[in-house]
Amino acid sequence: MSLVRVFLYGTLKRGQPNYYWLTNKENGYAKFVCEAVTLEKFPLVVTTSFNIPFLLNVPGMGHQVKGEVYEIDEKMLKNLDVLEDYPTCYEREKKSLVRVGDEKAGEKFEGVLYYLKDTPKKFLELEFLEEYKDDPKRPYQPNEINDFNYDDLLKEAS
Repeated sequence: MSLVRVFLYGTLKRGQPNYYWLTNKENGYAKFVCEAVTLEKFPLVVTTSFNIPFLLNVPGMGHQVKGEVYEIDEKMLKNLDVLEDYPTCYEREKKSLVRVGDEKAGEKFEGVLYYLKDTPKKFLELEFLEEYKDDPKRPYQPNEINDFNYDDLLKEAS
């Protein structure tokens, strides 16, 4: 079985609203590897009426973003592509990561991460986060997203 390391920084992390995607065996195989941060700084924002976390592909801006690394199989990767609306809304590519929080802290490696395909200028005016956690004051709205598409996102963002 060929496995891919994927870096998850938002609603798919443990304890977050979409974590169940990783634990559902019908979606494929996923195994937690470690916590990590991006080697480069990136803007991580939470926005839209759905309070969605977006990683923006603007290297050098923002923070080293903290997330979780999982080893996943091709089936899980294809299901994450559906969740992330790849390649319409999100792109994915390998980026350098640094392990944190355990005995192997400081180890550098590569992992696939998803980032918003286009960066609306308005998003660059928002607060940049180091780490996403669902906020009860501005909760993620997953039930509302079913009829949402990329064009709606761009309209809301402009």
